[in-house]
Order: sequence, then structure tokens, then C-alpha cells
Amino acid sequence: MEQATPTIAPLLYDEENARHMLGGIGRSKLFEEIAAGRLRAVKIGRRTFIAHAELERYVAGLYA
Repeated sequence: MEQATPTIAPLLYDEENARHMLGGIGRSKLFEEIAAGRLRAVKIGRRTFIAHAELERYVAGLYA
């Protein structure tokens, strides 16, 4: 009997994957939301990442 490998969701998404998770918004719109403080991001080296939980919080706030 084969065991299924568990699916592990990433804790952080890079800019490209975060945009995909948000329905394919544009790069400019993503960074506009970050600059306005509506979406929190973290820099690690030169790269920008957004936490999975932050994406969920942001989307929930769109419906408030």
C-alpha cells in the first residue's frame, strides 16, 4: 500500500507566487498595496516575500 505524500503549503511566497495567489494581479498593483500598508511584506536579501497568513488576512479584508 502506497502512502500519500503530504502537501505542505509554503509559509512565504515570493512576489510572483503571491501575485498568482491573489488572482494574477499585476506587479505594480502588488507593490502599490505594500507601499500603502494594506499588504505587509518582508525583505530577505533583495527578494520580497509575503506570508501565507498575510495573503489570507488581506483577502479577508477586501470583503469587510
